[in-house]
Amino acid sequence: MAFSSSDTRMQSKATYYFWVGVFIIFMLSVFSGTYFATLKVDYVWRWYRVPQYFFFKDHVEIRSEIQGDVAKIDRREKETVVYISGDGEQAKYTLPAGSLRVAEKDFIYPGDILGFYEKWKVGILLDGLWLTLKVSVVGIVIGIIIGLFAGLARISANPAFKWTAITYVELIRGSPLLVQIFIWYFVIGTVVNTMLAGKGFGQLPPIWFGVAALAFFAGAYVAEIVRAGIQSIHRGQTEAARSLGMTYAQNMRHVILPQAFRRIFPPLAGQFISLIKDSSLLGIIAIRELTKATREVVTTSLQPFELWFMCALLYLVLTFSLSMFLQYLERRTIT
Repeated sequence: MAFSSSDTRMQSKATYYFWVGVFIIFMLSVFSGTYFATLKVDYVWRWYRVPQYFFFKDHVEIRSEIQGDVAKIDRREKETVVYISGDGEQAKYTLPAGSLRVAEKDFIYPGDILGFYEKWKVGILLDGLWLTLKVSVVGIVIGIIIGLFAGLARISANPAFKWTAITYVELIRGSPLLVQIFIWYFVIGTVVNTMLAGKGFGQLPPIWFGVAALAFFAGAYVAEIVRAGIQSIHRGQTEAARSLGMTYAQNMRHVILPQAFRRIFPPLAGQFISLIKDSSLLGIIAIRELTKATREVVTTSLQPFELWFMCALLYLVLTFSLSMFLQYLERRTIT
């Protein structure tokens, strides 16, 4: 007996919802198992202490910069103004009402606390998250530029360009990123800063060598992505462009690269997301990105479980958000 199209649709819909249910049950099992496993661990969970590492209210002390007597205290509704007179110099400090720590005629030394105020500040985890995003963006932008030229050189007929690109790609892809960061910081960084010091210039901070390591690392993979994208375009496109009198540069700019870009955009997006996670290695050269910031907080707070879970969640939020944004750009580019 033949099935009608409506029966087929109902069966396919039932199958779909069945597997959706299987997925939900599987995820609930994973989360339930994780939760019950945490109950078996001899550990005191302190999730309530985690928000302070995102935003916290800092207690900022106002200190005197001169030596002298408190000549006058002007108390107002919302603030207090303290006037200090010293040997030929005077100073005025405005404090929040209720935070005054001195009285009139008190003798003040430089550095003495006059009062305080409270100010909301960004916590160490958000600082690390922002630095992670910043070095990743700069690294991938420079890496795309390096990879574009290296990819074009990789398919060049000029042996000097081609062999240089091949050497660069194989050296970078054949060695761990951690080793490359060490070389950039301890070898190249030492040489560069020594030369700058000899010329009377200041030293470059570690973040520049960390970004350079990420950029050259990403550039090698981008070069292969660009090469594969260009070679995926049919040779007839190049022949048609040459028949129209276009030069090699014009052919690449107007014909090949626009078509290749649509094909290389997805792997480029994946490389960007991968570089965000690779940036966690920069903590070994004293760059306080998200992983190093988490490690510092764990050392001082003795809360490894909560903070490492939060670190993983922040990486997930960052990479997932960028993935959705890049997929949106990909759809816009393709259509």
